[in-house]
Amino acid sequence: MSQEKQTDIDGRMKLLLRGTEAVYTTDELTRRLEEATKPLRIKYGMDPTAPDIHLGHSVVLGKLRQFQDLGHKAVLIIGDYTARIGDPSGQNTARPTLSPEQIQENAKTYFQQAGKVLDTSSGKLEIRYNSEWLAKLTMMDIIHLTAKKTVAQMLQRESFKTRLAADQDVFLHEFLYPVVQGYDSVVVEADVELGGTDQTFNCLVGRDIQRAYDQRPQIVLIMPLLVGLDGVEKMSKSKGNYVGITDTPNDMFGKIMSIPDTLMENYFTLLTDLPAERITELVDGEKTHPREAKAALAKTIVERYYDKSAAEAAADEFDRVFSSKQTPTEIPEIAVPAGTIGIIDLVVQAGFAKSNGEARRLISQNAVSIDGDKITDTEADVNPQNGQILRVGKRRFGKIVLK
Repeated sequence: MSQEKQTDIDGRMKLLLRGTEAVYTTDELTRRLEEATKPLRIKYGMDPTAPDIHLGHSVVLGKLRQFQDLGHKAVLIIGDYTARIGDPSGQNTARPTLSPEQIQENAKTYFQQAGKVLDTSSGKLEIRYNSEWLAKLTMMDIIHLTAKKTVAQMLQRESFKTRLAADQDVFLHEFLYPVVQGYDSVVVEADVELGGTDQTFNCLVGRDIQRAYDQRPQIVLIMPLLVGLDGVEKMSKSKGNYVGITDTPNDMFGKIMSIPDTLMENYFTLLTDLPAERITELVDGEKTHPREAKAALAKTIVERYYDKSAAEAAADEFDRVFSSKQTPTEIPEIAVPAGTIGIIDLVVQAGFAKSNGEARRLISQNAVSIDGDKITDTEADVNPQNGQILRVGKRRFGKIVLK
């Protein structure tokens, strides 16, 4: 190999390994890149179990985009069929089965949202729905497929071992999930599969299934799970600690500004393309003030999903509202019945809390005010007027309009 080509391969490997948790294996990936005479097929599967994609998903999507930018083809599999089984990854109980209607509704937005990260040109992206082949499998096909793995091998999954040790049920259909995900790799002839750390077992099963079908086993590249805004749990919509990639620029900026300082290096590394040397400067408190670093992070992320002007406007709005303690320039209207209403009902009807319990908690935390006057009594009745500003927490504002 020429020195020039070796330097090129080394540069590609450095880019692809940035931020990764594990690769199975690095040597195989290097060889595959060296030997490639046509674009590699890079697989990533997403089960449409929720309607929105958040920054946690974008960690893997961003790595997929890097492969595209290096000339390879992304194969995005929408798991409309596997979602009916329910992925047991990281679960201490079996996942509830979604209805076909729920899955179809969630899948509608996935391509559009993924397009905010991926190159969607036909030469760079292939979209597949795994119902295309899984729905056609006969009982005999499934028996042949499951014969590729042993029960002992399946019980190596950590969540299964944990549940069995706690005398909790592990259902047979849960064994099917990693096997049919592996079959996806066979059908699309994946060279590389990407996933989060919770997908390691599933992706490695794919290597075994491909071998069983006389295919060259895929390389598995694992990305870390992004910690959510709370700094504790992984980013998840169900936990409310997420930043959606379709959030407004102002919401996106404000949420990023709320993360603990300890998360900044992780977010810079996984969510931006900034050089490692620049990240080191930004997270060094002696060189860059944490608020300045966090604002740079928020701007970079907003610009990635919108543009530079939107990022600048969001930064200005944040400074105006939170530094100068003013109200936003654009406030959505909330329709409220005329007359007296309980403060809990008002917060829920405004859409600022999903339940009475959540509204009660927000009021108890001094997070609710009307025209700047805090309301701390959860049993209080109020008489809202046209034009008053209801504020809940730091970022949610609504202008009252009586109906």
